[in-house]
Amino acid sequence: MTLIGQTATLDDQTAQAVSILRRAQYLIILTGAGVSQESGIPTFRDAQTGLWARYDPMELATPQAFCRKPELVWEWYTYRRRLVAEAKPNPGHRALVELERHVPRVVVLTQNVDGLHQKAGSSDVVELHGSIWRDKCYSACQGEPTLVNTAALAGSPPGCPHCGAPVRPDIVWFGEPLPPDALGRANQASIECDVMLVVGTSGAVYPAAELPVITARAGHPVIEVNQSTSGITPVADLFLLGPGGSVLPRLLEALDLPPTSGQSLSSPWPRPGIGRATKET
Repeated sequence: MTLIGQTATLDDQTAQAVSILRRAQYLIILTGAGVSQESGIPTFRDAQTGLWARYDPMELATPQAFCRKPELVWEWYTYRRRLVAEAKPNPGHRALVELERHVPRVVVLTQNVDGLHQKAGSSDVVELHGSIWRDKCYSACQGEPTLVNTAALAGSPPGCPHCGAPVRPDIVWFGEPLPPDALGRANQASIECDVMLVVGTSGAVYPAAELPVITARAGHPVIEVNQSTSGITPVADLFLLGPGGSVLPRLLEALDLPPTSGQSLSSPWPRPGIGRATKET
């Protein structure tokens, strides 16, 4: 594995990533909170402000917290929704959309719940952790999920119109399993893709953090774009250091250039000079 700023120049790294992406027919993009952070949405690890400064978000985003203090948790997500509503897709989001011009099949697997990938125009997005814009019955009285339109409902939180149970955000909280359909599709895609591009994730939240490992074990290259090394870095073949909003547009610009003799479309993977990280067997 090669890191920008260590054993290769930025141009070398970009050329290697471009060479891989030019040959790709099926690209998986795994995104994390760092992508949304560039749009002004604070991560759970960021310091909170205002009325919420005295609360730990990681303690609010649990089923136990909702059972203890449903009104507090509901108000917390009302606050989060206001933040998200003001956010706009950043250059990283838009660059990922543009990659669809270069690769026949692109699927975004996102851990983010804000819907900014869809807002930017990504055509196929798998929401691993749900959506902050959907609500569901806490008791799943009509099956999981029992989605509820809360627009005309009163209460904080409102009651389910079917059973009266409290309504909660359709988000995966800490300690909860991922939606089976989303996880199943993500696992299959991670095996079948030609390459995985990982952007802005700490690699600390499972099972999403296992997806690049699945791709690597299947023999496909993993490219990481991040502002620091992460739990994904040990399995990445290339590490492009920097925020997605800066690195991805440069990568896209390079893809728009005609291929050079060193970036043959028919060159097999791996190319000379790209070190493959050691992976567990």
